[in-house]
Amino acid sequence: MTVGKIIIHQDRCKGCTLCSTVCPQHVIHMDDTRLNARGYHPALFVDNGDCTGCAVCAVICPDVCITVYREAPAPKRARLAEGAAAL
Repeated sequence: MTVGKIIIHQDRCKGCTLCSTVCPQHVIHMDDTRLNARGYHPALFVDNGDCTGCAVCAVICPDVCITVYREAPAPKRARLAEGAAAL
């Protein structure tokens, strides 16, 4: 499975909540405990290992605040070799 990670540039975030509402893995929440430099409650990435790097959040963000990093899955041969070694 693909593993993803996002970075939210919180000082640019205007707290529109679009990213948190479209995230299929529910790993983006609004930070209700602090304000950013612009006076908004920014989005916050909760890294619980469920992010797949689908980039839906980055596509919908109107202020381009989200950078997505995605680790490609291992090639099929490598997965087969790992499975055989486990036996």
